[in-house]
Amino acid sequence: MSLGLKPYSAYRDSGVEWMGQVPHGWQTSKVKRLAREGHKTFVDGDWIESPYIASEGIRLIQTGNIGVGVYREQGFRYISEDTFTAFGCTEFRPNDVLICRLGEPVSRACLAPDLGVRMITSVDVCILKPREDALAAYIVYAMSSSRYLDWVNSLVRGSTRDRVSRSMLGSFVLPLPPLDEQRFIVRYLDYSDRRIRSHIRAKLKLIKLLEEQKQATIQHAVTGQIDVRTGEPYPAYKDSGVEWAGKVPEHWEVRRLRYITDMRVSNVDKLTSEHEAAIRLCNYVDVYKNERITDQIEFMRATASEEETERFRLSSGDVLITKDSELWNDIGVPALVEYTAPDLICGYHLALLRPRNALLDGRYLFRAMQSVAVAYQLHVEANGVTRYGLSHAAIKSVRLPVPPLPEQASIAQYLDEATARFAAAGDQARREISLLREYRTRLIADVVTGKLDVREAVASLPNGADRDEDLEEEGVLNEDSEAADGAVHEASLEEVET
Repeated sequence: MSLGLKPYSAYRDSGVEWMGQVPHGWQTSKVKRLAREGHKTFVDGDWIESPYIASEGIRLIQTGNIGVGVYREQGFRYISEDTFTAFGCTEFRPNDVLICRLGEPVSRACLAPDLGVRMITSVDVCILKPREDALAAYIVYAMSSSRYLDWVNSLVRGSTRDRVSRSMLGSFVLPLPPLDEQRFIVRYLDYSDRRIRSHIRAKLKLIKLLEEQKQATIQHAVTGQIDVRTGEPYPAYKDSGVEWAGKVPEHWEVRRLRYITDMRVSNVDKLTSEHEAAIRLCNYVDVYKNERITDQIEFMRATASEEETERFRLSSGDVLITKDSELWNDIGVPALVEYTAPDLICGYHLALLRPRNALLDGRYLFRAMQSVAVAYQLHVEANGVTRYGLSHAAIKSVRLPVPPLPEQASIAQYLDEATARFAAAGDQARREISLLREYRTRLIADVVTGKLDVREAVASLPNGADRDEDLEEEGVLNEDSEAADGAVHEASLEEVET
């Protein structure tokens, strides 16, 4: 995508730290000077208090809905025309530039969307209406440059959240090529970005398929649909008596967790007390993010009473599950304990399942708890509205297919090997996604600052390489939605932990 790109023939010093040298013939401009002359051409958004929100009228965009090259409809509010007039609100138009004054990263920008209604934005977003010789799409790319954003964020230090004032934002300097070169740059970066995103979406789809295949493999093994020792079905089956399990091998049992495990729901929190012993706490996030609890995890330091330490100390072969969560489908996520230490304690929001050794292998229990069949039982029992949780009785009532111990060991070994292959393929896809994202970041930075000349390359691009509507492929994961969802989920994990 950048093969054959060469530097410009001559450069000059821009006088701007983050920009370095720029091609001869390029200008530089403060952000506020990129606004066209006229009334309110570089302004803050408006602050509308909630009592004035009406059910119809003008859409108010929250700050959190603004991202580089991304626009999301979650969080819209409406105000009436009367409120719009009374407050003297500033309306923005499609292809204005919206610039965020706080967040991560601060000063990120996007093109204003066309959603068919009049739009205003919150006070933490500035509206830039570009002058005729400044292409809005080029400005967004320039303000998306990693060099620019890193430089801006090195200057901004908020007390709790990074924030930049409108005057400070307006004083930041951007490179400004001639208008024709801006068009070349936007066309080339749009084309390259579309191709990179297509490759990333393909990798994300592969990761999703690998996860589905992993789940199917676990389900087949722990419900006895295949004999992992032979790769063939068992010779005879019987009705399990449980709708979700269907038929199981004739010599297997289906038992409730209360009869085959010792279940303990932890009440050990993160608080410290000088009257308690120092311990390390295995928390919700440790379980949610790791299939195995090992000595490689950096556990939180806390304190616990002697009774709590004795009751909730972890032992190798225990299985931990998430008992409470912001999301119902994050209930019952398991992790296998492979590390024993006298000061390692199960934390709050978790349930500890200790197998009864004569009946259950902890490695098999872990895999069974990962199966769709078992997870479904926990999900339907989760109670809550904004936060979901499991009762002790709900966990103990879960029904589990239980083969003889030697078969449990065989199933656990088989699934360890099979899932390791899926994990390796997924890790490789994630590494490739990381490289593609790094490539895109470097490409944007080099092109918008003139380190690479795209003019000849644009001439050879196929027809239809301009900005178009097929950036998102219906039904396929896209990297921006995944990143946003991940950020939301990280926040929910932190809230659960507190």
